Parts: sequence; structure tokens; C-alpha cells
Amino acid sequence: MPDKSSLLSLAAAIDALAPQFTALSDQIWDFAELKFDEHRSSALLIGILEQNGFAVRKNVADMETAFIGEFGSGKPVIAFLGEFDALAGMSQVAGVDAPAPLSTDGTGHGCGHNLLGAGSLLAAISLAKHMHAEGLPGTVRYYGCPGEEGGSGKTFMVRAGAFDDVDAALTWHPAPFNGVRSTNNLAVLETYYRFKGVAAHAANSAHLGRSALDAVELMNVGVNFLREHMPQDCRVHYAITDAGGRAANVVQAKAEVLYLIRAPEMAQALALAERVGKVAQGAATMTETEVETIFDTASTNLLPNLTIENAIHDNMVALGPVPFDADDIAFARKIQATFTDEAVKSSIRLYQIKGDVFSDEKIDGSTALHLGLRAFEGQSHFRAGSTDVGDVSRVTPTAQCWAPAWAIGTNPHTWQVVAQGRSPAAHKAMLHAAKVLAATGLDLATSETLRIKARAEWADKMDGQSYVCPIPADVKPGQH
Repeated sequence: MPDKSSLLSLAAAIDALAPQFTALSDQIWDFAELKFDEHRSSALLIGILEQNGFAVRKNVADMETAFIGEFGSGKPVIAFLGEFDALAGMSQVAGVDAPAPLSTDGTGHGCGHNLLGAGSLLAAISLAKHMHAEGLPGTVRYYGCPGEEGGSGKTFMVRAGAFDDVDAALTWHPAPFNGVRSTNNLAVLETYYRFKGVAAHAANSAHLGRSALDAVELMNVGVNFLREHMPQDCRVHYAITDAGGRAANVVQAKAEVLYLIRAPEMAQALALAERVGKVAQGAATMTETEVETIFDTASTNLLPNLTIENAIHDNMVALGPVPFDADDIAFARKIQATFTDEAVKSSIRLYQIKGDVFSDEKIDGSTALHLGLRAFEGQSHFRAGSTDVGDVSRVTPTAQCWAPAWAIGTNPHTWQVVAQGRSPAAHKAMLHAAKVLAATGLDLATSETLRIKARAEWADKMDGQSYVCPIPADVKPGQH
């Protein structure tokens, strides 16, 4: 943990920059750009990096919106991960407690990446300025990572070697709770299955046609039967991305379905994908169609680092809770009123909230916002989501935390997240996360003992295995 004066200095520097970075976060919220199309958002972030003396490398890993900002030189290299992509179909007015799309089928920051990217950038700049003022050796990097939502931008960056010399990586995520995030989540593969058949008039000559849509439907039925025969913690999701057109009196000559295959380990996901592929081939055989398998993206399961997570937790204890006020709580109550009681309870279970550092009271959602700090049990727990942060964690010790930007009960990828994305409470959570990350970055930059311990834990968990990128070398970002 940094000494008290360093912690106060970092916090004061972040508070001084608060207006600029809350405005930055709100601008990115306004842009709400989808994966690999975050041109305005990335340009804003790059501009601020350059204004603060960072050298910026653009077009990293063949992605126009991926970049790396670097300040300082030599070892250690401390990385901060930033995201800034939005979600389709998430358009929503800010600051209201009811669904109110800004536009039909518009985009929106339904996972809070406008806050994530700006907060991580604020941490990186504040730490860089502090290290420069104190004459401390080392390099601070900000990684502008596009396409987290279904694009696996970090996976492509890892594949390109962008993290090979990093000593430790830090990030955070908006959430309904304040605390360290130590999770074993799921590896994920995304694959398109494109069927090609023969068109025909559905009434006069259906016998001459070969239906690609039938093949898609048979594949989906087959995978439904497969679910009984796969490991319990695995997940398989699908979406029909092309039904072959809107005419019902035609035998559809083309159809396509996207599958997401998740498993606790990448090896399990790959094995399950083989079985799903066989179902696709079987559906093609049954319908006398052809199927093309198109690999899209993948993310490896996260490798938590308890050493760094403990350091993060110590800094969160030292900083205290997020300073919410009565207005913040009042708005959170309005948002929370849109949830069922079970949704609130489910949120508490999902984030494994079993106690609070600053209070003996049971966390039941009655405060609407989390006013304390999640007790850190010093171990990881399972969470059935996926993130490309996992691939970063496979090449360097990586840790992340939560900050309570949302009312208790809020689920990611919902209009409620977008509605809270520009709120004063969300801004306070973002600033708090920046202080935590900057302080932990200083810990890592100044303590060789901490870095050695974190690296030793990472090596032990890797168990002698080298990282193998799950995305084939010929697959390019956003090619589908």
C-alpha cells in the first residue's frame, strides 16, 4: 500500500481532474459506438493521452481503434486497460427511471464502458504524473482496447504481443457493488454456421429445393439435445443471424446462425465446439445442404491474481467508501423500483456479497446504492460470464475491481445501466475506481517484492503452460 501522503496526493490529483474526465465519460456515452467502430471515442482518449505527454501507438493489432499510450521508460511496466465500446439496441435517455429510447434500434452504453475507459485513463495519467514528479523509474501504459462486446479486442492485442513485456495489468468495471473482483469465469468461442441450399417455389416445386433454414433449425434442435450431455458449467447460446429472407413461399437457399460456446477452460470450450460442429454437419447431411464454419472471436477464461487483488483491497480500505449523497441514493431508489425483489437478491448472490468491511449490517439492497466495501475473502469464485481480460491474464499478472456505479439489482446489458451512465453517482464511482487503480499501480511500480509475488502466483497457476491464442492466425478482427 502506498504511504498515506502518496495516497492523498494521488486522490487529490484525480479530484482536480474530475471535471475533465467526467465530461470525457459523458462524451463517450453520447457517441455509444459499437465494436471496432469506436473512432470518435478512441480519438478523444488519444487526444488526452497526447496532451498529457504520452507517446501513442495507433492501429495496434490491425485494429483502427486500438491504441497504446506510454509514459516513462524502462521497468517496471504497469498497464491500465480501457474499454469504450457500446451495445446495439441499448438506446436510452439518461437520468430517467423508465425505458425511453433516444432512437429506435439505437446504441447505448449498456455495460458502462464509457466510465471504464475514462476511469482507467484517469488512473494512468495520474500515476504517470506522480511517478514523474517523484523521479520514480518505470513505464505507465494505457491500453485502448476496442470491441470487448463480442469482438475480443484484447485477445487480438495479446496475439500481436502487445502485452509481452508488461509486469502487471489493472482494470475495473462498473457494478452495483464496491470491492475486489476475483472470479473464475468462462472461456468463450464465437462461430458462425452458414448453410447453403437450393431455392425453389414452396408450393409448385418444393421437392426441388434444399432448405438452408431447415438446416439451421435442425442444428438448433440437435444442440438442444446436446445440452444434456455436456459439462454442467458449460453454456451454449445462439442467434439466427440470417433466416434467408422474409418470403414464406420460398425454400430458403441461405441461412446462418451464430453460436457462443462457453466453458470453464478453453480446452473444454474447444472440445464442445467440435461436438457442435458435428451437429451442424449432421443438419447439413439431413437437408442435403452445405455448411461453412466461420470462426469469429474467442476469449480465454480469466486467471485471477490474489496477490494484486489483496493490494487493491487494501487501497480500497484506506480510501473508504464512495462519497454518495442523498440525491445519488434517491435516484438509485427510483431505478431499483424497476426491479423485482428477486432481481435484487440475485444481484447480491451474483457478486458473492457476504459481508461489508465498513458495516456489520447485512447487505439486502435497502440502501439502493452500496455505501460500503465488499468483504474480500481472499479467494476466487465462479461467475458465468466471459471477458477478453482473460487473455491478458494469461500473459501477465492481472487484477480488477468493481465500483458501485449502479443501483443494487442492476444487471449489465440493460436500459437501467444506460440510464445511470451519466449520473453523479456513476461519476463518483469512476473517480473512486481511478484512485484505487492509481494507488495499486504505485504499489506495483515501487515494490519489487509485490511484483515478484504476483508473478510467482501467476506462474504457479499457469503450471508451466504457455498461452495459446484461441483465435486462429488467419482470423482478422471484425472480419465477419
